[in-house]
Parts: sequence; C-alpha cells; structure tokens
Amino acid sequence: MNEENPDIMDEEEWDNIVYLSDDEGNEIAFEYLDSVEYKGEEYVVLISTDEDDDEVVILRVEPSEEDAEEENFYSVEDEKIAAAVYEIFKENNKDNYNFAD
Repeated sequence: MNEENPDIMDEEEWDNIVYLSDDEGNEIAFEYLDSVEYKGEEYVVLISTDEDDDEVVILRVEPSEEDAEEENFYSVEDEKIAAAVYEIFKENNKDNYNFAD
C-alpha cells in the first residue's frame, strides 16, 4: 500500500493482480498467491481483491489453444482435488501466511 494514500496501490502490488471474467462478462480482480502442481496438472491459488472476501479461489490452468502465450483458467469442481491443492499451498506457504483452520 502507498503510505501517503492507502487507497492507492503501489506498482509492485499490481504485478500480482489477475483479472478474470465471470459468466456474465464482468471483470473481477484477484491477487495471485501461488501456483501448485498436483497429479500432473497446474493450479493457481487466487484471492479476491475485495477486502470483504477472504476465501481463496483455486483454478486449473491450461494453455490456450489459440494463443501459446495465454492460459485458460477453469473452476475445480472436485472438492477433493481443491482440498488437496489447498493443503499443498498451505504447506508451501506456511512461512508467508497465517492460516486459520
């Protein structure tokens, strides 16, 4: 955060922001927390930039077929996979975040 004006984010903080579109075409900002590999698949762990929302979002990553430099993100429907990815994320980041169980 910018010390002089806490509503202005420093340039460094914008480096971790990912914008995704919901089903209705609305753009939503998320902070990128980490990437996790699980059973040969890549997942990203994100958190909403909305201060009232503190739940992480786990999405499966696949390369775009149209553009090699882009990636597509898909919801993880299987709760067991989401839980396993989250546990790996927690273990990898235990020194960076305080997790409430």
